[in-house]
Amino acid sequence: MYLYNSATHKKAEFVTHTPGRVEMYTCGPTVYHFAHIGNLRSYIMEDVLEKFLRYEGYEVNRVMNITDVGHLASDADTGEDKMLKGAKRENKTVMEIAQFYTDAFFSDCDKLHIKRPDVIEPATSCIDEYIRIISALIEKGCAYVAGGNVYFDTSKLERYYIFNDHDEEDLAVGVREGVEEDANKRNKNDFVLWFTKSKFEDQALKWDSPWGVGYPGWHIECTGISLKHNGEYLDLHCGGVDNAFPHHTNEIAQSESYLGHPWCPQWFHVHHLNTNSGKMSKSKGEFLTVSLLEEKGYDPLAYRIFCLQSHYRKSLVFSWENLDNAQGAYHKLLRRIAALNEEGTVDEAALAEYKAKFIQQVGNDLNTSMGITALYDVLKAPMDDATKRAVLGSFDRVLGLGLIERAAALREKEAAQVQTGGAGGYTVTGEGDAEIDALVLKRYEAKKAKDFAEADQIRDELKAMGIEITDRKDGASWRRV
Repeated sequence: MYLYNSATHKKAEFVTHTPGRVEMYTCGPTVYHFAHIGNLRSYIMEDVLEKFLRYEGYEVNRVMNITDVGHLASDADTGEDKMLKGAKRENKTVMEIAQFYTDAFFSDCDKLHIKRPDVIEPATSCIDEYIRIISALIEKGCAYVAGGNVYFDTSKLERYYIFNDHDEEDLAVGVREGVEEDANKRNKNDFVLWFTKSKFEDQALKWDSPWGVGYPGWHIECTGISLKHNGEYLDLHCGGVDNAFPHHTNEIAQSESYLGHPWCPQWFHVHHLNTNSGKMSKSKGEFLTVSLLEEKGYDPLAYRIFCLQSHYRKSLVFSWENLDNAQGAYHKLLRRIAALNEEGTVDEAALAEYKAKFIQQVGNDLNTSMGITALYDVLKAPMDDATKRAVLGSFDRVLGLGLIERAAALREKEAAQVQTGGAGGYTVTGEGDAEIDALVLKRYEAKKAKDFAEADQIRDELKAMGIEITDRKDGASWRRV
């Protein structure tokens, strides 16, 4: 597999520290609110990456944190703690908020066919690990105590900026919006490893430490959890592109300073989901959730295929029209698969050939759009239906669209459809709803009378009800979509 590496700005063959095994870490959610679909794009693409690596034959150990403490409203270690903000908003405890939104996050993941990581670790479970790492960094001269807080000293690094060549003047305190000067810092890029009560008196969750009662900074969480569950050598670190600086930059600084050797060679960053007004974010009020999509009649897997149609390193523009197109394409794909004959013998040679081609295509920097194209290539290929189903099922181990299962359910649903008598030999086939049957028949009568405006109006009415009509020579069939 060839992957683009955000740290080197190059695409290269993916190589692991231990042959055949991938130690993979993905930044998890801060569980103070529902995840919006922009957040979930990253998790979808990371899910496909993990599944592809397993498809290639790798053993994968994927670790994810749950940030239930210590993530401030600003990445510059300023502002209100997001978890505390959520607790105040809903008049609940921080841990009640954390549990509710953790459950909500994984419910969304299940709907989107995102596999749960092998290890899921809340940040609050690893306080001892953070204290041990911070203590070692102080002993090494890489961190210092000031104003009751513990800071990482970025002046000790040979190179701080990893992912982009930042202009230091552009990053100066006071230039970037939302950054406030911290007088305790020796250098403007120093970041907090441990906060004490001297910084936030009203912090809900606090622990004893050698530096006073307080809580860990956001960045140290991922280092501590990864070292605990992935070991000293991480092969692949994933996250949204907005995490590259400062979060991932700070992770590298503290991890390598603590370990004394290179830590993670491969970085995978997923770009933003945008609206017409820019990046989707909760702060802007553009708060589209999986539940909202469902309320509007969309299948969550339609959103998944919408994401897969674009490359992870390109910003993706969301619109309801684009999602409509994705849902339509997904349902048409399912109907084509449902029409395949289930009987027959699989051509194992053809299956191996198509699998090898799929690995080559998708393995070129996780080219998921080529993976979607491969599905249609199989449907058009000169091979028997049994082999097509086997190939499609194989590909879906990576794409995660539930193709075979959803197609089978569609077949059963259509087999259960009933016919309602019509006029003049015209029959309506549907799900046994007399009201819908009557509207479909009324539409036919309008068309027969050449009242096409009335017919179109009825069709639009049915569409608004979530009803899709398919005209046939001797009638029409309808189904709920």
